[in-house]
Amino acid sequence: MSEPIVEATALTKEFVRGQTKVTALSNVDLAVGRGEFVALMGPSGSGKSTLLHLIAGMDQPTEGRLLVLGEKPARMTEHSLARWRNHHLGFVFQSFNLIPVLTALENVELPLKLTKLSRSRRRENAKTALKLVGLDDREDHFPRQLSGGQEQRVGIARALVTDPDIILADEPTGNLDATSAADVLNLLQRLNKEFGKTILMVTHDPHSAAAAGRLIHLDKGKFIEAPSITAHAV
Repeated sequence: MSEPIVEATALTKEFVRGQTKVTALSNVDLAVGRGEFVALMGPSGSGKSTLLHLIAGMDQPTEGRLLVLGEKPARMTEHSLARWRNHHLGFVFQSFNLIPVLTALENVELPLKLTKLSRSRRRENAKTALKLVGLDDREDHFPRQLSGGQEQRVGIARALVTDPDIILADEPTGNLDATSAADVLNLLQRLNKEFGKTILMVTHDPHSAAAAGRLIHLDKGKFIEAPSITAHAV
């Protein structure tokens, strides 16, 4: 494995619901190397999205140790965490999460508004990201004028625009038809192979998981790592 940029040791996350304690992750060990494309697969409630939230610093582990790019997100202040997250992580969501009153270009530019880049440089970078996902001819379109697959590609461009170290994708094909899903998965593969982006993708779909280079199956908060798989175009 190349340099590990995500390292979890005995990672546990518990929630309390009423009088019941629910274990979302139980004593998990994980190492993700720079440049890997890892699929986290499992049924609803298996803990896969919880893991993404811990890596992103959106939640804190109950026990165990988690290092992301040599840092401990759980130990950061809110201000430091926001800056670190914006600089190092890119997010792709199942529901796209685009702002309906902003154009595709303006949506992609949003993360850059937390940086010190000039307006012209922000626009230039956003245009480059849209071109990379094949939507440079849709930059003035609003989300309602785009197909679901195009909306998700805008979401990927937004995740890429800060040139993050890690892309976290939570069910990125969950709301797409088969053709659009294949386009998005091929794009993620390209970002991984051609640009060396490290990708952690949560999915419940075996076909989507097959796009990754490594598959880890989760069941009731525990990891069952499958043998390495050969990624293929989908």
